[in-house]
Amino acid sequence: MATPITIIIPVHNEAGFVGPALTRICAEVEGVTSIYRIILVENGSTDRTFEEASEAAEANPRIEVIQTQEADYGQAIRTGMAASPQEGWMVLFDIDYYSGAFIRQVIGQTGQADAVIASKRAPGSRDDRPLIRRLATLVFNTALRKIVGSELSDTHGIKAIRSDLAHGLLPEVVSSKDLFDTELMLRAERAGRRIVEVPIEVREQRSARSSLLRRVPRTLKGLLILRRILR
Repeated sequence: MATPITIIIPVHNEAGFVGPALTRICAEVEGVTSIYRIILVENGSTDRTFEEASEAAEANPRIEVIQTQEADYGQAIRTGMAASPQEGWMVLFDIDYYSGAFIRQVIGQTGQADAVIASKRAPGSRDDRPLIRRLATLVFNTALRKIVGSELSDTHGIKAIRSDLAHGLLPEVVSSKDLFDTELMLRAERAGRRIVEVPIEVREQRSARSSLLRRVPRTLKGLLILRRILR
């Protein structure tokens, strides 16, 4: 029996990009499986992102668009997860960071793993981002190990989790914004779940849209809060 895949994509102020990106994502995913749906969560956009995403959904019944009022990446993921079915896998993509090859690996882990992380630090990965962004990933992952005591090498970016496990963990996750999915993976790790890390090729489709000068300190502070919560 084919494994259902639910892809959750949070978007904010992506007018002019979201429509063509969804076309590319669907084409790549359909090269792997036809048993999928996309839940796109528009959160707090001030442009035509919701209208353009809705137009894409009208043209493709596999796409569902949910709108929330607050610009909050983590809350958008939570909303998409809550709207997902209990069966199969939930896969987290960004509108400009996705991989059909990753979905193929997830399907191959069915019955063997509870979560799969596309780790930019895993052997065999290729990270073509600018040096400053690769250094930021190294800093975060080092802090993840030193501050929280995790053995995971990367919790930001593409990942998948069994749908039934995600629904069970959602009520426990308290983080929002940048660290929602990190806390989700940490709670799965602390619960002794089987988490597999696989290599990924990272190629930026455009320059970064968020400021590292603001994001890195905010994320490190969030990890300190997470350490206290998880204790």
